[in-house]
Amino acid sequence: MKQRLSSLACLALLLLLAACAHQPLVSQKPPVPAAAPTVEYPARSEVQQFVDRMVEKDGLDRAWVERAIKGAHRRQAVIDAITKPYEAKPWFQYEPLFVNDSRIDGGVAFWNRENTPLQKAEAEYGVPAEIVVAIVGIESFYGRQHGGYPVIDSLTTLAFDYPQRATFFQGELEQFLIMCHEQSLDPLEPMGSYAGAMGAPQFMPDSFRQYAVDFDADGKRDIWGDWADIIGSVANYFHLHGWQPNGLIVVPAALQKGIEGPTPLVPTTVGALRAAHVVLSSGVPDDAEAVLVALQGQDEMHYWVGLHNFRVITQYNRSPLYAMAAVQLANAVIERRAAENRLGPNGP
Repeated sequence: MKQRLSSLACLALLLLLAACAHQPLVSQKPPVPAAAPTVEYPARSEVQQFVDRMVEKDGLDRAWVERAIKGAHRRQAVIDAITKPYEAKPWFQYEPLFVNDSRIDGGVAFWNRENTPLQKAEAEYGVPAEIVVAIVGIESFYGRQHGGYPVIDSLTTLAFDYPQRATFFQGELEQFLIMCHEQSLDPLEPMGSYAGAMGAPQFMPDSFRQYAVDFDADGKRDIWGDWADIIGSVANYFHLHGWQPNGLIVVPAALQKGIEGPTPLVPTTVGALRAAHVVLSSGVPDDAEAVLVALQGQDEMHYWVGLHNFRVITQYNRSPLYAMAAVQLANAVIERRAAENRLGPNGP
């Protein structure tokens, strides 16, 4: 019998998430403004160099690549959104965005509807169903919010008009075009987030090429509308990043009063944190990898120790706020689903 998270009261002692995407979140914003007048990207020297590289290195047809780039529109809304990510909020403002009744109820309904592929993915990859549910819930509200930007617009805008991360987004634009070529997609059609993240799991193009799977064996990898592929792809992502089945994710911690604690988010071990006067459960071995996580509440700081599987979640999205929200949403979905199963369809 697999272990499940119990009540939030038990979570105060030790949070267990035992066996049962990566990049920015979908922007929960009003409808996307119309694109600005077309920027003639192909005329710019850096874009020409990019096209040359795709032709020479990746073997793509020049006319096909140029058509894709010519069809891209510069979107100031993309640049505005990426400069104000959710992760810039303090925890007490961030948490309610994703750990709330609508997402918890949605998670229960999603789990009940997709229980078969969730259990199959858990058996094959060792990733708890609740973690997959929470990731899909945060990323796209269980498929309701895929993002309203043409991926070609987002990636081209960020690749050539956002110098702070131009190298990264040029790489993702390259991967996107290769992906479209491999999947026989028109590069002007796929929609995604302001950062170019795609589908229900909000995979960046590079992640799609590495981790998306054809989980129902229908001959294609569809992360937009095929829930078996979506669930399998998320589980595969965590599996290939080293998820430990039956492993701890995060445990509550405290700092001894009057003593300055270690710097948060610096990779270390549980033993080193204990030596630095961080108090946590005695059930966690000293040699376990760990980071101290500090979350700003409305009135005080709350401390946790993230363990190996916490780090794995931050491979999907590097924000510790994101990882903690995924843990809390997973726990809340388990709690509500268990309560509904106890009460049955007609209540008490």
